[in-house]
Amino acid sequence: MAETGKILFPVTAVTELQDAQTQWDTLVIVLNSVENLPGSFGAIKSALETMQKVDNAFSSKVSLVPFEGKRLIVSPTGPLSRDQDDVRRCSDAAQAGVKRALSAGAKCLCLVAAPELKVFEEYQLVTLLAALGALYMPLEVREWNIKNGKSCVKVSSFLFWCDNEKDGEKIVSHACNIENGRIVARDIGGGDPEWMAAPRAAEYILATFSSTVKVKVYSGHAELEKRFPLLAAVNRCAQHVPRHDARVVKLHYKGEGEIKRILYFVGKGITYDTGGADIKTGGLMAGMYTDKCGAATVAGLFKILETVKPEDIEVVGWLALVRNSVGSDCYVSDEVIASRAGVRVRVVNTDAEGRMVMADLLCRAKESALKPKNYKYCPHIFTIATLTGHVIRTYGPNYTAVLDNGPARKISFAQSLQTAGDIMGDPLEISNIRREDYEIVAPLSEYEDVLQSNTSASSPSPRGHQFPAAFHLIASGLDKHGIDSSTPVAYTHLDIAGSGGGHPNFPTGAPIPALVHQLIG
Repeated sequence: MAETGKILFPVTAVTELQDAQTQWDTLVIVLNSVENLPGSFGAIKSALETMQKVDNAFSSKVSLVPFEGKRLIVSPTGPLSRDQDDVRRCSDAAQAGVKRALSAGAKCLCLVAAPELKVFEEYQLVTLLAALGALYMPLEVREWNIKNGKSCVKVSSFLFWCDNEKDGEKIVSHACNIENGRIVARDIGGGDPEWMAAPRAAEYILATFSSTVKVKVYSGHAELEKRFPLLAAVNRCAQHVPRHDARVVKLHYKGEGEIKRILYFVGKGITYDTGGADIKTGGLMAGMYTDKCGAATVAGLFKILETVKPEDIEVVGWLALVRNSVGSDCYVSDEVIASRAGVRVRVVNTDAEGRMVMADLLCRAKESALKPKNYKYCPHIFTIATLTGHVIRTYGPNYTAVLDNGPARKISFAQSLQTAGDIMGDPLEISNIRREDYEIVAPLSEYEDVLQSNTSASSPSPRGHQFPAAFHLIASGLDKHGIDSSTPVAYTHLDIAGSGGGHPNFPTGAPIPALVHQLIG
């Protein structure tokens, strides 16, 4: 297997472009106006000003300017000060500039985020992260290149200009830590149904982490059925094909010093979603290999924890790596299955498998959170999943939906995470879990305690991305630990079906930047 979980080319901060000129063949400048470039850019600024005079489109499109046998790539951000403008102006321009540089044949890049962009708090970090993201090479491609004696990197070196050496080094270090986590998330989330089937995903994770993050893998249908019965129901068909058989992966990080916070993350890792007996038709199955991006995001977050080693915090992750296969032994609608929490779940739609595989892991996290030794640290539980098409219909393809239960809403967690996302160019929209969501999954007979879904696809269903969170709360028993409980537990659900990315593009790693900014710093 190719190297995992790290950038494979050097990333270095520089303060003097002229001195570093021998180290780059292409300079990518993200800016709003050439006139606002510092005077220290000297001949580079003069060359750009000359080009601007003869090209009316210079300020509105990516331009390549020859310069002393090298390339200057100018990538304008467009307007920065209107109501609708945000730091993604910087990230969009950085990605466009790097892609143009690669198409021109660049191998040694230097990136400049013009100081005028400081109207946004983290403009340098966001710009650098976008550039590094544009240089990602998928795991399959890396392994194919190794097999065929080709390079595993798109560039051989990368420089980042900053006018302050200490600040530059700090920004580069922070960006590389985040990008290493996003590489893990992209490798897992973007792997095809065989390349990153559950057993291989578990192998990747075991190879990725050192002793700083403890990894435990659960396998075998009998054990999974005993521990996680709803997950095992989804796995019932895939278990008969050993290379598709489910894995549950537990990740555990514990920082040094006295623990002050405990966080739990549950990630949906559907390695391929056929829809099961309610099979996806009309071409809707294509691209379902990215239905594991929730689990991939959790793994990526732990890669950052492994590197940064934050103190005073303990984090536990649960990854549900399961294939939703179709066949003679697949689970079907109308089955009533008792969850780990002892809640009788009536299956209504086998294509709503994501909430099934997460509910028991959510219950497991709840059990740990309620232990007196852990509860005193105000535990907070998260689910992360590419869960519904409805969230894309509601907010569009670039936004994570964040939903809090009562205890989390009491501390305004969704609002604080949204603010972090705005700072990091990783936007979230706030949705709410309402009484109607509980009504949608309320039992219709005395056979069941909760309905797994309704009979419609999520996209056209009213409240299609909100009511699954109510199901999570009921099926896991977390509904007994709301604001009216003597032992309230904060819970936040993140639906990344829109923001997580997917075929033909790479997974994005969202909302890793927002979570890191809010929870790790």
